[in-house]
Amino acid sequence: MTQEPDAQDQPQDQPPTERTGAPAGEQEQHVVIVGPDGQPLATMPASALNLATAQDDDDDEAGERSITELVEQPAKVMRIGSMIKQLLEEVKAAPLDEASRQRLKGIHQASIAELEDGLAPELVEELDRLSLPFTEDGIPSEGELRIAQAQLVGWLEGLFHGIQTAIYAQQMAAKAQFEQMRRSLPAGPGGHGHPGQPGQPGQGGDPGVQPGDSGGMYL
Repeated sequence: MTQEPDAQDQPQDQPPTERTGAPAGEQEQHVVIVGPDGQPLATMPASALNLATAQDDDDDEAGERSITELVEQPAKVMRIGSMIKQLLEEVKAAPLDEASRQRLKGIHQASIAELEDGLAPELVEELDRLSLPFTEDGIPSEGELRIAQAQLVGWLEGLFHGIQTAIYAQQMAAKAQFEQMRRSLPAGPGGHGHPGQPGQPGQGGDPGVQPGDSGGMYL
């Protein structure tokens, strides 16, 4: 009587099957990375790009909202800011009579109300804490008007500067991310790296990034 060998005693000749993100029988899609001249540099799996994008989204949700998201109507805010700055110049240039001061008081209050329509609640609360309202019945003096207008102009200039800084930081982060993905790709045929990597012939390393540059790697 022949005894059947135990399953554990059977030789393990078959290697473990490697699982990929693509379903069986389907080839995973790849994304072609091209340079500024439109020439393809390399390819990478689409799953790797999706994973990097998902990680960036998680980081954004965990942190504070970007300043660019807090300004819901940037064009409107910039128009009102330019108007307030021009009014401040007018207040400095010539003396104002009582009727002019009364009118400027109304314009100032209306400007703040319109600004708040284009801002997120966080910025609206900050602006309300900083801007002290005029008295209801009294007419402000020229000095009071200059202080109120200058304060509002300074706050808006700081807001615009923050937006510019945030946009520049986003551009640099996107460029660094694509550069990191490009450098992590395997070398092409012949064992040579992609042009632009350290120690490789061709374009050389990435030059120093200057503020305002919007170039870099893109899909």
